[in-house]
Amino acid sequence: MRVSAKADYAIRAAIELAAAGEGPVKGDRIAKAQSIPPNFLENILADLRNAGIVGSRRGAEGGYWLARPADEVSLAEVIRAVDGPLANVRGVRSDQLEYEGSAKALEQVWIAVRASLRGVLEQVTLADVARGELPGHVRELAADPDAWAPH
Repeated sequence: MRVSAKADYAIRAAIELAAAGEGPVKGDRIAKAQSIPPNFLENILADLRNAGIVGSRRGAEGGYWLARPADEVSLAEVIRAVDGPLANVRGVRSDQLEYEGSAKALEQVWIAVRASLRGVLEQVTLADVARGELPGHVRELAADPDAWAPH
C-alpha cells in the first residue's frame, strides 16, 4: 500500500482536531502544527466535511472540529474520505478482480492484503493516535523488528 500525501495530511489534520478537543480550530493552526500546506489542507478539510468526519463554521469564531467523537472515527474512514478504497489494483477494488489460469490465486492475495490493511486501519481511531495508546495488536505488529526493515 502506498499512502498518499493527501491521506497522510488528512489523518494528521484529523488527529490534530482530536487532540484539540471541543470547539473550532482554525485551519491555519492545523496547517502550522502539522506542517501541511494551507491550500492543500483546505481541500482536504472540505473532503472530510463532505464525508461527515469534520464540521466547520466560517467567520472570526469559526474553524473546524470533529463531527463525531474521535474514538468513533477510524483511520480507514479518513483515508476513504480523501482517497477512496483502501486497497485496489489498477484502480479496481480487490473483490472485483478476476484472474485466469496460473494467476487465479492472486485474487485471494489481494483480498488478504485488503483484509490485513483493514485489520489495522479500521481498528485504530483518531483518539487512539491522539492519546498515543494504540490497540495491542497494532503495537505487536510495530514491535516486530522485521516490520521496520526497509523492504
